[in-house]
Amino acid sequence: MHLPGGNDRPERLLAYNGGFFTQRRVRRILELTGHRIVLGLPRDGDSVAIWGNSPTAHRGKAMAEKYDAPVVRVEDAFLRSLHPGRRGEPPIGLNVDRSGVHFDASVPSDLEQILSTALLDDSAMLAQARDAMARLRDSHLTKYSAVDPTVPAPDPGYVLVVDQTFGDASVTASGADRATFVDMPVQAQMDHPGARVLIKTHPEMRLGLRAGYFDASDASDRITLFDAPISPWTLLDGAVGVYTVSSQLGFEAMLAGHRPHVFGQPFYAGWGLSEDFNPVPRRTRKMTLAQLFAGAMIIYPKWYDPFEDALCDLPRVLDIMEAQARAWRADHAGWVASGMRLWKRKSLQKFFGAEVGVRFDEAPKALDGRRHMVWASKAGLEHAEAVRIEDGFLRSQGLGAELTPPLSLVADDLGIYYDPSAPSRLEHWIATRETLRADQTRRAEQLIARLVDGNLSKYNLNGPAPDLPAGHRVLVPGQVEDEASILTGTDAVRTNLDLLRAARAARPNAVLIYKPHPDVEAGLRAGTVDASGLADVVASNADPTALLAEVQEVWTMTSLLGFEALLRGVRVTTLGAPFYAGWGLTEDLGQCPERRRAGPTLAGLVHAALIDYPRYHDPITRQPCPVEVIVDRLTHGPLPRAGIANRGLSKLQGVFATWSGLWR
Repeated sequence: MHLPGGNDRPERLLAYNGGFFTQRRVRRILELTGHRIVLGLPRDGDSVAIWGNSPTAHRGKAMAEKYDAPVVRVEDAFLRSLHPGRRGEPPIGLNVDRSGVHFDASVPSDLEQILSTALLDDSAMLAQARDAMARLRDSHLTKYSAVDPTVPAPDPGYVLVVDQTFGDASVTASGADRATFVDMPVQAQMDHPGARVLIKTHPEMRLGLRAGYFDASDASDRITLFDAPISPWTLLDGAVGVYTVSSQLGFEAMLAGHRPHVFGQPFYAGWGLSEDFNPVPRRTRKMTLAQLFAGAMIIYPKWYDPFEDALCDLPRVLDIMEAQARAWRADHAGWVASGMRLWKRKSLQKFFGAEVGVRFDEAPKALDGRRHMVWASKAGLEHAEAVRIEDGFLRSQGLGAELTPPLSLVADDLGIYYDPSAPSRLEHWIATRETLRADQTRRAEQLIARLVDGNLSKYNLNGPAPDLPAGHRVLVPGQVEDEASILTGTDAVRTNLDLLRAARAARPNAVLIYKPHPDVEAGLRAGTVDASGLADVVASNADPTALLAEVQEVWTMTSLLGFEALLRGVRVTTLGAPFYAGWGLTEDLGQCPERRRAGPTLAGLVHAALIDYPRYHDPITRQPCPVEVIVDRLTHGPLPRAGIANRGLSKLQGVFATWSGLWR
């Protein structure tokens, strides 16, 4: 890393604001950018750190002037967190500026200089900018992303006026005041005669943290104050015009296709993309929206990856924020859970109980505003609109039947992926991913490569692959014959023996390799089969990924091994209707639903099944995370294993394997 000052020693930053010392994330990001926060008096080569235009900024400015030290201004990046900083949540990025501060146009900031002078014509960077803009909108990400995309906007056709917190530094720096804010709805009504005016309050006002410039006295028959926790992207979709002083919502309005009317001097004004009532004369460059976004969101900020404890790029931050926002949106109202065995409850609490603790109740009479979840195999327990829970496809390092905690779970509000009798949320995602953006294709392909290179699978069990005879090799994975995917997803062929017979009949001269299911091999589930006379090799306790590297085909009923074979370019024939069948990627001999008409690529299938559908929980940071974090943990480890009590219970289960329904 190149450090400020041109040497390998961190630059000392003298700070006179306690937040630089108490906020570990802020201090860590600055350390990673080559700075060291210290107390004391500036010496030669030192700089003074100031947090924007905070109430304590005058201390730092006075010390910098007295000791003739450069000033480094630090602010939250434009994509910050789920909640405002006043709630104690750390930022995922910082703007570190040695020239000024982005919201104060009295002096050109580093950001303004980037926008004024940088070439901003790199095609790859501009493509990344366009992809990121699409992701922000699709995922409803904003500076504070704890917004609910399901909250409806008022009927479209309104003019949006944006309030801000009283005394906000960007408002003061723009020379604006209460009168400026009052002018906006007046101008909006002049520009849009007869249109309703919607004043959007700041999130901190709704939380009772700050006051705004508008209050109830500003409302009228045409003007409404709106404080619902709505996604700004939903709100912008219904607007016919946007008016702001300096709010970041004005920048997001640009990304949503608006040309906002700007009464202040924010960083995004003056570049030919807004109607400016108080222009900055020196800003004369005209640029595209992608160029503005690249300067403000790709070049200027210092982004941080809390899972790797390292600086990162914007796409990684979007991965992280999508995972965190998805978890908050699903969990913030709380859950009531039914059909959950005792050993699963701790993991479920970690996955779904960070906002409001999960309440376990086998027969809830009332949900009290919470959502209802049931384990997918426990039919009959659910309320209407219940969400079905199951293990994800990249689950753990160890068997679920050994009570190893999961790293991923799926929460399906439509059905469940293994039951083809009704649509599932996974089917929806697969159909949606028939078309991918370039960045989505790239992410899915990189994920496939990492899974294959790391020999990763659902359970990640290590075991040697046996020596295999030469010839055309066909892998036949055994399954637990009473598992739900067999009971719901098969028709003519429903047993391991019938599967072996079908494969042998179709491939009489092939080398047939039978791989027993690991739960059966471990003695935890019933379902052994005598494969002699049908299989040439019984690959007991073998690593399935090692076998996939040695075979040309897989024949399966509904096993996930068929999906893992597709990732490795192995031909797959299905005799049931697993989630990956019926899309044109497999040879299907079973009855697949007619509704599966989309034709996704392998990248589209993987994006749906491993990125969109499951939720992931990092056992190290104990945070919701993107799939790539789990791939890192499985590849490099170590990962927590089942506790002693769980391991003992799993052995006891082996004695009673026939009654596996007691713990499944």
